[in-house]
Amino acid sequence: MVVLLNNAYLLISGALQIYSILLVIYILMSWVPSTRETKFGQILAKITEPYLGFFRKFIPPLGMIDISPIAALLALQLIGRGIGQIYLILFRALV
Repeated sequence: MVVLLNNAYLLISGALQIYSILLVIYILMSWVPSTRETKFGQILAKITEPYLGFFRKFIPPLGMIDISPIAALLALQLIGRGIGQIYLILFRALV
């Protein structure tokens, strides 16, 4: 049971880290608009825009600056920490 818990935690935390990296790449691509028109940019947009769109509903841009990606990354990090805490609680209960 502990091995399954460890594997699940590693899978989820790895997926969150990869998604965070993809978000940062997509955010940096916004500085060069032509990069979003590439095939890679379009694929990345399909992966990241649904998550970023959720935050854009609640956080309007400040002039030409969109701070919703910062909130999205912060939320993703908080989710990761929460999953880590749940993992520790479950691990201590099983050992």
